[in-house]
Formats: sequence, structure tokens, C-alpha cells
Amino acid sequence: MARYTDPVCRLCRREGAKLFLKGTRCYSKKCAFERRQAPPGQHGVRRRKVGDYGLQLREKQKIRRVYSVLERQFQGYFETASSTPGVTGENLLRMLELRFDNVIYRLGFAVSRAEARQMVGHAHFVVNGRVTNIPSLQLRPGDKIEVRETHRSREPFKEAVEAIKSRQVPEWLSVDGAKLAGSVLTAPRRDQMPLDLNEQLVVEYYSR
Repeated sequence: MARYTDPVCRLCRREGAKLFLKGTRCYSKKCAFERRQAPPGQHGVRRRKVGDYGLQLREKQKIRRVYSVLERQFQGYFETASSTPGVTGENLLRMLELRFDNVIYRLGFAVSRAEARQMVGHAHFVVNGRVTNIPSLQLRPGDKIEVRETHRSREPFKEAVEAIKSRQVPEWLSVDGAKLAGSVLTAPRRDQMPLDLNEQLVVEYYSR
């Protein structure tokens, strides 16, 4: 399966914004974006005036990179969102938020989506009682997620128990840190999804 394997800090610098792709490192002084905000390149790239197409492209790339989705998969999400009743942009963000790996991250079981994706791939979780290792699985309201009982003693989950106590979980999710379990209460509304993402620009990009 194809995946991005280059340094992820380059992505933040390219988009000119912190995408929080490396978990706790992004909040420390080691954050590459804080130390060097110039776009990646041999001598840095001079920022130029960006037109409408450029703004749409950059927002599309930004959202795609935040959720660690490749181009063809992202386009598939958009096609599904556009054929689903409702606002296309909101449908798109909702589908991305309900990805299994993103929900694991939102619940606080992982410090980044990359770590959540790895945990899911290693089959650490059960969904509705069944072991699941598909990061792109679309969860639905009522789905229950738990760390497998035989895996709860592992170090990452011991740390997660403490981290969950101080982490704010979105209103559309519920989590029980002591039991390392959570559930999807309802599909997220637009005001419960990231407000710094402009999904309308993505709709305009694909509507050209």
C-alpha cells in the first residue's frame, strides 16, 4: 500500500502552517516549522502572490496532509461526499473525521494520526467486538472502540491513560480512559470539526 515516507515537517513548511503531524514534538522547541518557516527547497522558495487556483490547491493539499490521505483516495472521498445529500464540503470533512485512525487520535489513544494509523495497522483495537486493522474504516454513530485486553499493558497505552485525563475529547465522541474504550456518539457537526480548514476551497478546486 502506498504511503508518504519523506520528512513530514517539510509538509508544514510547504503549507506555511503547523499541521501537527508529529504529535508532542510539534508543541516543543524542536518543531522544525518554528525553527525554519521558509518553504522547503535548496535556498528556500520566495513566496509569490497566489491566485484563486493556488489558494484552492493549497487548501486541498493542506486538508489531505492533515488527515494523511493520498491523492486518489482523497478524490474518492470527494466524489462520495458530492453524491451524498447535504453540503459537499461538510460531508467531506465528516468522512475524514470518521476515519478509524482519526477517531483513535481524537480519543487520545495516540499523540498523532501517524501513530494512530500504525496502532490500527498493528491490530491493537476492536470495533464492536471485532479486531480491526483498517485505518480508513468509516465509523458510524454507535460504534464502540476498545483496546484489545491483551494489549492494554503495553507502554503506549499506559501513557494514554494519563494523557486522556488532561485531553479534551470532541463532543461527538466519548471516552473512558480507565477502560481504554470509547464510542462514536453522533456524526460531527461543522462547528465540531476543525475550524481552520476551508472545505469550500476544496469544492471549488474540484468544480473547475
